[in-house]
Amino acid sequence: MRCPSYTGYTLTSLVELQHGLSAQLQLAGPACNAFGSDVANLTLEVTYQSQSTIRVNIFDTAKEQFAIPSSIIPPPPLPTRSLTNDSDLVFNYDPSPFTFWITRRSDPDSMPVFDTRISSLPPTPIPPFNASDPSTAFDGFPLVFEDQYLQITSALPLGTNIYGLGEVVASSGFRRDIGTGGGSGTIQTHWNRDDADPIDQNIYGSHPVYLEHRYNVSTGKAAASGVLLLSAAGSDILLQTPPTSPVSLIQYRMLGGTFDFYFFSGPNDVDVIAQHGAISGYPFMPPAWGFGFHLCRWGYHNVSDDIANVEAMREAGVPLEVQWNDIDLYHAFRDFTTDPISFPADEVKSFIENLTVNHQHYIPIVDAGIAVTVNDTDAYDSFTRGSELDVFMKNPDGSLYIGQVWPGYSVFPDWFVDNAEEWWTEALTNWSMNGGVGFSGIWLDMNEVSSFCGYSCGTGANFSALAPYSLADVVVVGYPECYNETVSGPSGNMTVNGTSTYSCSNVSGSGASVAMRAGASRRATMRGVGTGIGAGGETSINVTYPPYAIHNGFGALSAHTVATNATRAGGYLELDVHNLFGTMEARATYLALQKVRPGKRPFIIGRSTFVSQGRWAGHWLGDNYSKWEYMYLSIQGVLQFQIYQIPMVGADTCGFIGNTDEELCNRWMQLSAFMPFYRNHNTYGALPQEPYRWDSVANASKIAIQARYSLLAYWYTLFANASTTGLPPIRALFYEFPDEPELFTVDRQWLVGKDILVTPVLEPGQTTVQGIFPGRGNVIWRDWWTLAPVSVSPTDSSNQSTTITLQAPLSHINVHIRGGSIFLLYDQPGYTTYETMNGPYALLVSLDGDGGAWGDAFVDAGDGEFDVVGSTGSRSNSTLARRLTFEASEGSLSVKTRWGAYNIEQKLETIIILGVGKEPESVIVQGEQVNGWVYDGGTEELVLAGAAVDLNGDVEVSWA
Repeated sequence: MRCPSYTGYTLTSLVELQHGLSAQLQLAGPACNAFGSDVANLTLEVTYQSQSTIRVNIFDTAKEQFAIPSSIIPPPPLPTRSLTNDSDLVFNYDPSPFTFWITRRSDPDSMPVFDTRISSLPPTPIPPFNASDPSTAFDGFPLVFEDQYLQITSALPLGTNIYGLGEVVASSGFRRDIGTGGGSGTIQTHWNRDDADPIDQNIYGSHPVYLEHRYNVSTGKAAASGVLLLSAAGSDILLQTPPTSPVSLIQYRMLGGTFDFYFFSGPNDVDVIAQHGAISGYPFMPPAWGFGFHLCRWGYHNVSDDIANVEAMREAGVPLEVQWNDIDLYHAFRDFTTDPISFPADEVKSFIENLTVNHQHYIPIVDAGIAVTVNDTDAYDSFTRGSELDVFMKNPDGSLYIGQVWPGYSVFPDWFVDNAEEWWTEALTNWSMNGGVGFSGIWLDMNEVSSFCGYSCGTGANFSALAPYSLADVVVVGYPECYNETVSGPSGNMTVNGTSTYSCSNVSGSGASVAMRAGASRRATMRGVGTGIGAGGETSINVTYPPYAIHNGFGALSAHTVATNATRAGGYLELDVHNLFGTMEARATYLALQKVRPGKRPFIIGRSTFVSQGRWAGHWLGDNYSKWEYMYLSIQGVLQFQIYQIPMVGADTCGFIGNTDEELCNRWMQLSAFMPFYRNHNTYGALPQEPYRWDSVANASKIAIQARYSLLAYWYTLFANASTTGLPPIRALFYEFPDEPELFTVDRQWLVGKDILVTPVLEPGQTTVQGIFPGRGNVIWRDWWTLAPVSVSPTDSSNQSTTITLQAPLSHINVHIRGGSIFLLYDQPGYTTYETMNGPYALLVSLDGDGGAWGDAFVDAGDGEFDVVGSTGSRSNSTLARRLTFEASEGSLSVKTRWGAYNIEQKLETIIILGVGKEPESVIVQGEQVNGWVYDGGTEELVLAGAAVDLNGDVEVSWA
């Protein structure tokens, strides 16, 4: 943007308000008009939202630019009192040229959290950091606000730690590349698109929020902060450190919209994530069955395949909670149908009823595209009824926008239409009640939106000339690293005729590094402007090819999706609202399921996401590859979505694209058992990968699922906390150990909550794994499986936590529990979550070095109404739930009800206390000495079995 005389804006007309200030910003000099027309008059509004959050909103005074409607993401209420003088964050500004910076009241001398002052940024012009891409140059840093281009830049501490800004599969790992330490920097594009998990490109979701973990080398202390730009505009966000610069920087380049910033003060990483949740909305509370094991594939050809699959899982003893169906279910790939030959409605209904009897569940797919009827005799109620209610997207001339998806020519719902939710609810109701598909949840796919043709290709077309997509002659090639099918054949087995199929020669395994991958769209390898709001009301702009070209992986914004000139109700254009489709569809589905299944919690998994989607749905990480590389990459994906407040997330276990093999599936089934959403899913024509297909995978799966179900109360409590306070269930190691720089790049391990450390094998051919144990020797870690403490030397020579070689034979995943923690467990994990939850409880106490420990548990019926009010502790007599707390110290253990009066029928049968230094002479429960306890000095383990303790009252246990 070469405008040497451009200086930005001048602040005038400042007014101090109870909760902040407002002012006018006027163009200070000649317009730049670099990628559009400069907007002369802007309004600045600053709101001290809470003691930890400031909102800085810069918008055009005329309000012609698109801003996200409050009906989609409601703004938080104003505080009940003024916080301008005691918020931890402080808004500072220079009036001319206007710049602003955000500082901490608690640490005013530290570098600002966000700083747009020209004097704080490196001198310009700065040549392109990618010589082949002139747009990667930095020509200047003043505030730019044009009708089709917005730009703002902030200085960051040199080489600071940035996380988030996805969705992305980043080659740098969970920590984003900021252009230091040999990195090349980051261009993160936000434009939702259907592409199969390419590296370092935009994919299904847009989340312009980041977490900064800022470490002070001088003090050895870290503090976290966060920034959310609440904008749906297509964008590039650049992270870079110019040569010789004393600072790094972040630059936002937006295709319209406004600058609606929220700044979060932390100071801890989990605080930042929770503060983001207070703005975007806390995530939905899943039903307990949602934490069970889910199984799917594209290629269950008929209902008999489903039945056989469920029976084979039970015969193998591998727990199955939820059976899914992909688009095989449909008649001619049409939403809300079943194929009359392969999935007759009465047989599907009977199948689902049998699942229900066995306390299992069923989830079908719903695609975004709705098939058009091909002629006058074609009957398809979803299209006909939608046309009657006028709920589909339009072309600029008012005709139907018609793209192409699996069923052929297709239309797409317009969620801005008032009665679109009514139509959607009606379709789901008819499918469930009359169509035999009695689902427990819904899977939303292809909702970026994905379209196989350019623009409205169906306009004026002969609909009957385009048949539904054909799956004939599909051939899937490719196997995981270190499996050579040309030598070993197509089985994927670890041995063939007694000979190992492992084909890598290097000792350390595949040695596969994360490389740039162009990526194919999901299943793509198998298929051949008027008046309104925002861009819809600005006649001088280029809707199809905006002057600034963001780095969209497909190039043109309209490629493989709905064209940017498609119109929505209310005068909106696709250019402005593209990134909102998935979230609006998830919201409509959530509200519909509340009506279709009254008294039951909705469970929805969607692909395309945006800010606030966690309120309505979870997410799977899209169309990954059956590669060891992608198993590792799934960890950063799950960590990312905790920041985005979409904690119910997981990968397609064993991989989706290509063929898996026995060893990869064995390791991946165990890894995913310690992730929130646990589903095995693969593509059409690929090698079957249900866990019963290999004995070793079945065994590994049973071991891992038993541990998962044992921990079900822990998972459930983590999500209750997320749903009421925004705390992340899955955590990077440094969240809990913020002052240990050796952890800042760790993304091959993670924490479940704050107390369970998971260290998976991520390379083929390995029987050991390297794991770092946080705490620098000051924290006790115990093996989940053996309960024995791990011998951890205090630190290495550099005063850092040491890495340990752990034994990891096939079918074993290393899991460790933290000293100072207490877990409410299910003592007898069953085949389903229902059976598990109806069995007795156990309590596992892992004492720290001082003999103390703490934990809590949220207990309710596992479905139905979620007591949000009670969960905040404001209502102590709720019969819907009970919050238990556990505390151990100085040879005693207490269990108390913090709030709630939900009746817990199951008894506490077993109590295990780890870290008891010597065998006690007596154990007392509820004031009475008991016998039958066992002590193991090797693991310092005290076990009390057959306790039969009632958890509805206070419990006291002591040993001496």
